[in-house]
Amino acid sequence: MYPKFKLSSLTLAIAGVFSIAPFAYSQSTPPEPQKNTEETNPNANAKDKAPVKKTDAASKDNVQKVTISGGRTDLEERRQSTAAKMIFGREELDRNGDSNLGEVLKRLPGVTIGGRPGRGGDIRMRGMGNGYTQILINGERAPRGFSMDSLTPDQVERIEIIRGAVAEFSTQAIAGTINIVLREEYKQKDIDLKLSMGYEQGRLAPNVSLTVPGEIGSLSYALSGSVFQNRQHDDGSTYTNSVGQSKDGLETLIQNQYDQTNRKTTGIHLTPRFNYKFENGDTLMVQPFLMNSRSDSSTQSNVNLIDHYTVDPADPSGTKRTATNGDFALATSSAHAETTFLRGFGNWQHKFEGNAKLNIKFGGGLGKMDSNSLRYQFDKDGKQLDLISDVNNTKDSSLNTGGKFTMPYGEGHTLAAGWDMEAGKRSQTRISLDNGKAQFAESGDNLDASTRRLAVFAQDEFDISPQFSAYAGLRWEGIKISSTSAGRAIDNTSSVWSPLLHGVWRIPGAGKDQIRASLTQSYRAPALNDLIALPSTSNQNSYYRPDRTGNPFLKPELSKGIDLAFEHYLTRAGIISANFFVRDINNLIRRKTEEVLQPDGLTKKWVSSPVNIGHANTKGIELEAKFQLQEFFPDGPALDVRSNYSRFWSSVDGIVGPNNRLDQQPKQTANFGLDYRPTGIPLTVGGSINWTPAYDIQNSNSQITTTGIKRQLDLYGLWKFNPNLQMRLSANNLRANDYQSGSIVNSETVNRIDYNTSKTYTTWTLRVEMKL
Repeated sequence: MYPKFKLSSLTLAIAGVFSIAPFAYSQSTPPEPQKNTEETNPNANAKDKAPVKKTDAASKDNVQKVTISGGRTDLEERRQSTAAKMIFGREELDRNGDSNLGEVLKRLPGVTIGGRPGRGGDIRMRGMGNGYTQILINGERAPRGFSMDSLTPDQVERIEIIRGAVAEFSTQAIAGTINIVLREEYKQKDIDLKLSMGYEQGRLAPNVSLTVPGEIGSLSYALSGSVFQNRQHDDGSTYTNSVGQSKDGLETLIQNQYDQTNRKTTGIHLTPRFNYKFENGDTLMVQPFLMNSRSDSSTQSNVNLIDHYTVDPADPSGTKRTATNGDFALATSSAHAETTFLRGFGNWQHKFEGNAKLNIKFGGGLGKMDSNSLRYQFDKDGKQLDLISDVNNTKDSSLNTGGKFTMPYGEGHTLAAGWDMEAGKRSQTRISLDNGKAQFAESGDNLDASTRRLAVFAQDEFDISPQFSAYAGLRWEGIKISSTSAGRAIDNTSSVWSPLLHGVWRIPGAGKDQIRASLTQSYRAPALNDLIALPSTSNQNSYYRPDRTGNPFLKPELSKGIDLAFEHYLTRAGIISANFFVRDINNLIRRKTEEVLQPDGLTKKWVSSPVNIGHANTKGIELEAKFQLQEFFPDGPALDVRSNYSRFWSSVDGIVGPNNRLDQQPKQTANFGLDYRPTGIPLTVGGSINWTPAYDIQNSNSQITTTGIKRQLDLYGLWKFNPNLQMRLSANNLRANDYQSGSIVNSETVNRIDYNTSKTYTTWTLRVEMKL
């Protein structure tokens, strides 16, 4: 038994420690009750489902039926889940008026976004990207080529973050899983209209989002969609200083390159949802998802060549040096791209006697990505050196089905078993020409690839005692990839068994406090492009411009993981938690660039290809604190505090330290935020700081990549005129710091430094939200 005053003191002390560092932030008003989980998310674990409570009230004077629908809040869903799962609903999605989903994700515990602020990038949990983080849409893997940054928050109902793998989802989740659940407010009564206008460097970005609910007999629906346009301008510079061996001697290059890009993107998203309830109680949900976007861009690159020469090997003093000609001084390019995704999700649920039920899911998708570009290169006298054209047409198609049968068994057991099947096909045609001639060795050849995935799983959730619940699962997943390219057939087959164990212990006498533990086995499958990439030949072959090829013999990375967590739930919808994790990874995949002897037996060329290099491990601690200040100071201001801090360590065997870390994994990241509601006015103001310090990665024994500090300050104000009308003004990336990155290579043949600086910009957004 913990004395009440001691526990509160400990809580306040931990919260204070969180608030000292520059952490991130979140909400200010208590989360709204969620709808019945059993109706809105049939794929949820049975223990996570909250029944809908109904009360009939009748009076003698006026007989009236009153229905009260309630459910668990996001925080309560998190507490009741046996496997560690965090849920972030509409309040988190709406708070800052973000224009894309990546801006929302960057503030969530343990999540980082690659690339410069405001321009999106790969999504990473625990600092691990490149396939370590599994991204799902409605529980299904996102289609190839899909960018999460193209999804607007208005089209999303909630975000689920699952730190440890579970059997009903694919275990391709070494870092964890982020499940994006699309809008499902088919029970709402009002038409929801949102109008927003973004402003960046004088460029406007309008967005209109509309949700129209309705009901026809047993059919309920919500018709949701949005249209948007975005204009952006980017500035960047790259300084290069290189000394290396060439066929003519010792070559030196010193230059500055300046790049300017203008881009215009327009798009439309449609996410209607239909639910039908049969007379026998069966339910059917169908949700199509259509996304189309078009992008036009133009880029100009200016090269300030400071020095470029070659020293004759016969004169090492360098008094006889030859200037190297042929370098471009100006390059202009234009590009057009159009992407269309049509994907359908469906779920049928049937209930049996004894609370058993069967969920059958089905879906499919079509994707089309077309792009073309032209690049002109000129020398310092204005003479055209090169005309490079590239046309790329890619088509994707997929079909999937799966099922899950759930039944209670014995005392406190919930058994489940199911399957997943998916078949996909990709057809790609690329034509790349340099002055009318093939730029790559196999330019113009077609690539056809097919993927088949089959999985079966079983799991048991059970209550061992009122204080202890456990989850045991086992999943087998097999993947086969086949392709044909340039007359060659490539096949790669892999299968993985994943045993999974989760447990939660509710500490006696400590309120809602609990301890979690997980032991999991997960994996990372080789990316399609790493297995079957079209071989390409660089016309300026070097360590930095190598030929590229795939490797059909890649094995999946296998990982064993441990998670330990402590969660302290506050009385005012708050939580303080600490999570520790370890991942031990075998068959690590990395690209390796090396000189390869050519078939003539005389010349060598630089070739980059993916290989399994061995073993790595990573570990970290993730701290989180979100609370209302009045929890500790009842007479204090109506301030909400949200913060999280993550510290990561990793090492890769076979690479000399001290920074022999996993690719692109920062050492730490943090968020801190506040929301304030002044008394007597319908106004909420708030802000957040997102921080990732600079870090270096030793990619190989000869190369280091550097990434500069990221500090992103966001502010917002929300004025609620009435329950049906509110206005939100937000500023994202208010500091607009330059984003810096670079690479250093020191080898026997090359010494080179590349240092890149890119400007970032503040985006202002005015957003009006109406219920009609």
